[in-house]
Amino acid sequence: MATDFKADEKHFNSSDDEKGLPPPAYSGAGDHEAGAGMHQPGEPRELSRALKGRHMQMIAIALGELAVLYPVNGAFYMYAVRFIDPAWGFAMGWEYALSWLVILPFEITAAGITIEFWRDDINIGVWIAVFLTLLVLVQFFAVRGYGEVEFVLGIMKIIAVIGFIFLGVIIDCGGVPSDNRGYIGAHYWHDPGAFRNGFKGFCSVFVTAAFAFAGTELVGLAAAEAEDPRKTLPKATKQVFWRIAIFYILSLFILGLILRSDNEDLLGASGANTKASPFVLAIKEAGIKGLPSVFNAVITLSVISVANSATFASTRTLQALAKNKMAPRFLQYVDPQGRPLWCIILQLVFGLLAFINEADVGTQVFTWLLSLSALNNLFVWASICLSHIRFRRGWAAQGHTLDELPYTAQFGVIGSYIGFILNVIALAATFYVSLFPIGGDPNAEAFFTTFLSAPIAILLYVGWKIKTRGGPGMYVRSHQMDVLTGLREFNPEILSTEKKQKWGIRNIPARLYHAIFI
Repeated sequence: MATDFKADEKHFNSSDDEKGLPPPAYSGAGDHEAGAGMHQPGEPRELSRALKGRHMQMIAIALGELAVLYPVNGAFYMYAVRFIDPAWGFAMGWEYALSWLVILPFEITAAGITIEFWRDDINIGVWIAVFLTLLVLVQFFAVRGYGEVEFVLGIMKIIAVIGFIFLGVIIDCGGVPSDNRGYIGAHYWHDPGAFRNGFKGFCSVFVTAAFAFAGTELVGLAAAEAEDPRKTLPKATKQVFWRIAIFYILSLFILGLILRSDNEDLLGASGANTKASPFVLAIKEAGIKGLPSVFNAVITLSVISVANSATFASTRTLQALAKNKMAPRFLQYVDPQGRPLWCIILQLVFGLLAFINEADVGTQVFTWLLSLSALNNLFVWASICLSHIRFRRGWAAQGHTLDELPYTAQFGVIGSYIGFILNVIALAATFYVSLFPIGGDPNAEAFFTTFLSAPIAILLYVGWKIKTRGGPGMYVRSHQMDVLTGLREFNPEILSTEKKQKWGIRNIPARLYHAIFI
């Protein structure tokens, strides 16, 4: 995809920054967290997200190695095509594109509902039209528009979340005069308790945690439009864990300290009800005036940010699918400014589905639309890890060495194995809790609401196998892998010099800092 603009380090880090922010700040529509995770009382959400945080680090660094070497249009979907199996890559490409296509109208609706926090006398359709128009304008600036918008919104959200962390500590210690609860400490972890619903409660959080981390892989999707991927991509992927640890885990931990898990507003919330956002509720419980409105504004920006990411992710994936003859040919058109126009039009047409909320069946329609994307992230992340494992095997089988790679994943293939296994465990846990839901008997509607994307992935996979009459077999053999097409060339002498400087004994402190943060 040719563009006149190349994303620089600022845009990659800002895209990664905004994915490292805690989902409860979003509305329920923002990422299911407020609608399914935080609203279910007492689930061990902090533990689940801690596991997912480590999990995402493995995925991000594996993707970083592949994206630096192959900054190809379509990124991780193409890696599955080349290193696993074309049919599986086809299925993952369409699942990923469809998930973002259906998320956009939901996010636009959520953004409109956030305005009701201040003004409930204006029909939500007005705000849907306003936000959809803003997204259209952003798309006219190609990747520059996406990067600049994410940079500005990311900075705002970082400031807000850091402020909440400090405020949460003050509230927990009884430092707010308007809060008559006084010192809280870890009381809510014991009464009503932090772990409820047992093993099923733990399993049920995986799918919402996966939805919360959705978008971490976008840094790889923009790889083909990076100015210097060898420097920008590794730095962005290495910082994933620390941003998750601070912005997700720490903020959720503090939130669990100052807000009861059986709060009536949490239990009664659904969909995009921002008045039941855990962050807003925690501030309101402390009796602080004015600040809930500030955080509702942050929620509005967060939802718009997710909608912006949805448009970028779906259009780039659809264009790549079309370019590789896995989608209608007209979708591959890219104008001189690097904008996949027909893909953008298709995405915005899906955005018009937000107006379905005006109908009585709107909620039911959106429930089933979102069921298409419930598990997609787990499938995509497992594919990234497996692609990295298969790539390393094919790279070695064809006589190449790790010294030829401009960037290698910190945890190597072992990290990808760990990430892949964790994905499989998360899928198994989600299957279990979908089949045997909390507080209810097994039923088909509950199962497919959570697990619908799995049979769709199987249908896509089988369909492409039939169309290509089996393709290369069950999977691409190591010696048959194409490890050269799209390979970005690097000066081997410069790489060798840099590696020698990096591994010098005198540079041990700098190496540690570089490995963790840069």
